[in-house]
Amino acid sequence: MDFSPFKVLTFDIVGTCIDFEKGVLDAVRRIGGDAAANLSDDDIFGPYMAGRARNKGRSSESYAGVYMHLAQELGLPATQDAARDFQLSVLEWPAFADSAQALARLRTRFHLVAMTIADRTAYSAYAHRLGLPFHDSVTVDEAQFPKPDPRFFAYTRGRLSAHGYKQSEILHVAQSQHHDIGVAKSLRYATCWIERRHDQDGYGASPEPETFTEPDLRLPSLGALADKVFGTA
Repeated sequence: MDFSPFKVLTFDIVGTCIDFEKGVLDAVRRIGGDAAANLSDDDIFGPYMAGRARNKGRSSESYAGVYMHLAQELGLPATQDAARDFQLSVLEWPAFADSAQALARLRTRFHLVAMTIADRTAYSAYAHRLGLPFHDSVTVDEAQFPKPDPRFFAYTRGRLSAHGYKQSEILHVAQSQHHDIGVAKSLRYATCWIERRHDQDGYGASPEPETFTEPDLRLPSLGALADKVFGTA
C-alpha cells in the first residue's frame, strides 16, 4: 500500500489497541475461581457477547449486567460484589504489547483519531494506558450511534472535515470485521484490518460478520503497520 495519500489514521480502540479479550477472560477466571477453572475461552466468549447484547449501555456502567448474565449462564458467583468487580475490571483492560510504541511512531507522521464504542470514561483510561497518542477522539457518547452504524463514521468525517481533511486522506485501522471493516469499506474508506486473532480460529469475542470484507491492507498487529509505514518490514 502507498501511504502517501493519507494524512489521518482513524483507529478502533477496543480489540485493536486494547486487548479486551484478555481483560474479559482474566476477570472471569479470577472472579469465578474454581467454577471458572475448566472453562475454555469460547465457553466464556459466547455468554459474554450475549450479555453485552442485552446490556448496551455505557461500557463504564453496563458491564455489571453483562457479568450477571454471564454468571448465570456459566454457574459463576452471581453476587453484587462480583458484578461490581467485573465492571471495574473494564477500566483495567490491558493494551496489546505493541500498541503504545506503534502508535507513538505513527503519530510522528499522521493525525491520529480514536473511534470507539467505549464511552468517554472508559476511553480515557485506555488512552492513558496507550500513552495519550491521539490528536482527537470520538466516543459513542458524542456520536450517539455505536458502530457499525454508518452515522458513527458520518459524525467523525464531519469532525475531520472541519479541520480540512478529506475522506480520501483517511485510512481506517481496526480489528473488527463486524464493527468496522465491513461498514468502512461500504462507505468507501481505505481500510487496514489488524487481524489480532491471525493465529487463532474464529472471531473470539467479536461478533462474526454476515459476510467477510477484504480490506485494502491486512496485517497482524499495529507494530506491523508501523513497520510497513516506515519501511522496516
